[in-house]
Amino acid sequence: MDALPIDDALPDLIAALRERRQAVLQAPPGAGKTTRVPLALLDAGLTAGRIVMLEPRRIAARTAAERMAATLGEEVGQTVGYRIRGEAKVSPATRIEVVTEGILTRTMQRDPSLSGVGAVIFDEFHERSLNADLGLALALEVRQALREDLLLLVMSATLEAGPVAQLMGNAPVVTSVGRSYPVDTRWLDRPRGREARFDADLAALVRQALTEEEGSVLAFLPGEGEIRRVARLLGDAGGVEVLPLYGALPFVEQRRALTPSGHRRVVLATAIAETSLTLPDIRIVVDGGLARRARFDPGSGMSRLLTERVTKAEADQRRGRAGRVAPGVCFRLWTKGEEGALAPFPPAEIETADLAALALSLAEWGSGDLPFLTAPPEGALLRARELLRDLDALDAEGRITPHGRALAAMPLHPRLGHMLARAGRGAALLAALLSDGDPLRGAGADLGTRLAALKGRDRTPTLDRIRAEARRLEKSAGDGIVIDPAEQAALAYPDRIALRRPDAAPRWLTSGGKGVKMDAADPLAGTRLIVVTDTDGHPTEATIRTALPLSEAAVRTLYSSRIVEVREARWSQADGRVVATVEERLGALVLSTRPWTDVPSDLVALAMLDGVRALGLGLSSTAKGLQARVKLLRDAGHDLADLSDETLLTETEVWLLAYIDGVRTAGEWKAFDLTFALDARLGHAGRRLVDREAPAHFETPLGRRIAIDYGGDAPEISLRLQEMFGVTRHPVVAGRPLRVTLLSPAGRPVQTTMDLPGFWSSSYAEVRKDMRGRYPKHPWPEDPTAANPTLRAKPRS
Repeated sequence: MDALPIDDALPDLIAALRERRQAVLQAPPGAGKTTRVPLALLDAGLTAGRIVMLEPRRIAARTAAERMAATLGEEVGQTVGYRIRGEAKVSPATRIEVVTEGILTRTMQRDPSLSGVGAVIFDEFHERSLNADLGLALALEVRQALREDLLLLVMSATLEAGPVAQLMGNAPVVTSVGRSYPVDTRWLDRPRGREARFDADLAALVRQALTEEEGSVLAFLPGEGEIRRVARLLGDAGGVEVLPLYGALPFVEQRRALTPSGHRRVVLATAIAETSLTLPDIRIVVDGGLARRARFDPGSGMSRLLTERVTKAEADQRRGRAGRVAPGVCFRLWTKGEEGALAPFPPAEIETADLAALALSLAEWGSGDLPFLTAPPEGALLRARELLRDLDALDAEGRITPHGRALAAMPLHPRLGHMLARAGRGAALLAALLSDGDPLRGAGADLGTRLAALKGRDRTPTLDRIRAEARRLEKSAGDGIVIDPAEQAALAYPDRIALRRPDAAPRWLTSGGKGVKMDAADPLAGTRLIVVTDTDGHPTEATIRTALPLSEAAVRTLYSSRIVEVREARWSQADGRVVATVEERLGALVLSTRPWTDVPSDLVALAMLDGVRALGLGLSSTAKGLQARVKLLRDAGHDLADLSDETLLTETEVWLLAYIDGVRTAGEWKAFDLTFALDARLGHAGRRLVDREAPAHFETPLGRRIAIDYGGDAPEISLRLQEMFGVTRHPVVAGRPLRVTLLSPAGRPVQTTMDLPGFWSSSYAEVRKDMRGRYPKHPWPEDPTAANPTLRAKPRS
């Protein structure tokens, strides 16, 4: 075997595992840890059991097993084998088994003691996949509770080792330094403009790399669509073979990119090529700087794929691909200055993914308190458990049901597992389609078009892959019930049954309470009832990518037990009245509505309170005066109920509900007299206090009652000056002097005072002098305090 950087670290790693049975191995990209470490553990005789190594992808598991078997001069399935979804090459002689991550989880659920397994290796743990995080958490619990002898090793290229080592009980950290060969990094001279096109720019950078350097090229792109477009732009690349490499590609075509050909090649790959794969003859890496990540919004219950900038860790992983077999060069589609803005690490999948499968695994395990490196977000986990209850996988207390255990055993999302379990073999094609990518992008929203293509004779790699998966799923499915694809989809997506809104735009409300929309030109745009199978995942109003038309009869048949009759009296602002209805609802959807004729009066009154809050109190001038009087006394320290608009509207149930029986329209509310209800809120003692301390009227010396205005900053009255003759003490309410506006015989203000005795002794003389000339027929005595009040003119002589 050729020497690799990892070789120098193997003695320390074996020693650490022999002593502690746990370790974390840090090794840079290209160090050779994937193929050397399992063989080293086997040679060291650290365990008599099988060595199980987890890989994040099927192609990595297959190629790692093949390379190790070739090192031993054997066929795969002898000493070294692999097990991936739908395929296994193992035998009783197998000592090293390379598996994809979900397989370990299912194995531990069936056999928590991991019988026959002596060591578990988590390769490429820096990718922080959900299954790897769960697998490590389960393995740590198994080791603590059942298997102290179980050997655990976490291997990573770019992950910070400290937190992982701490999680594993301060396990020793072994570091492999160096790279097989040096890699020169080159950046753009200037940032790409806003109008730049990724596909064209990447194709141009690949051509530049082919011109300037020797060897084959590995170019990193975010997804299959970009790979196909760049491949078309490159054409034959001047006689250089252009090969795609992505996860959904058939393995035969994947192998072409992994097998030496003797010719110069350009491999256009997704993140699948970042780790665990050694591509032959690669000397050049062209990094487009983009990664595609799934983001799940627990509020909408929908996922979407986002194209984001790579992180520093991912860029370093990609760069390392150029130095695995010879000195290399890495071309980056960004400037050196832009590199400082890159995040250090990608987010752990547990922070951003749909947690339904995780929640089901935790329920099956029987414990939610596992030692996760990153704890699952509580909100997302709560929504996942709600979905599992809708799928009958969990009971009301959150315990797994027998149906839930059946779903956990299926290599499908719980939604699709539920569909397959209930509908049987007939749903296998739809389950395979929904598990895969869209085989007919741009063909409209109707998923039936895809199903028809799958049932037809057209042959494409994607269609063939989905058909093969459907045949595999048929073997594990039961008979189930015979229903059409739309009904099957409704089983998988009970929260995405959608009813079209009544407006002109093609918008729907889902049974889960979220809004979705569709292109108005789509043939499904006018459909009343649909089941949504895929969206762009927008958190506020997602755009439908695929859906199936659904009949209301099918909904009523499938979910008869969940359709509830809701009797409701509510205020309708549009009608200006209380409307009482009986509705049939499925989640947030209203399937039918009819009038409720015998609605109880107390429910009408409660609904009318919403109308009161919408219409406002509409207080009369008398009621507003009472409000002001009460406020004056409350400000003065008296213990009285609060009659402010804000408090009255907030507490309508407390003071108003008992008095509005029979009121149900805006007109009836406008005519309603609130005085009695307000008096009741004050109480008898409170009302007496108000009338005594802040009376509504002032009684003049002549016995006239004048309304006191409490609306200003001080209580105020206006009356003829002569009517206050003889008054030597200023009138007071609530301990405060009244503001008194004294009027002339013509009713015009001549003086405003809050100190009547002071006015008599000072300003009155000037007023008298002026008024006597204007109104000679009226009395203007020199001493107003000794005069009798009057509203009459002087008698004629």
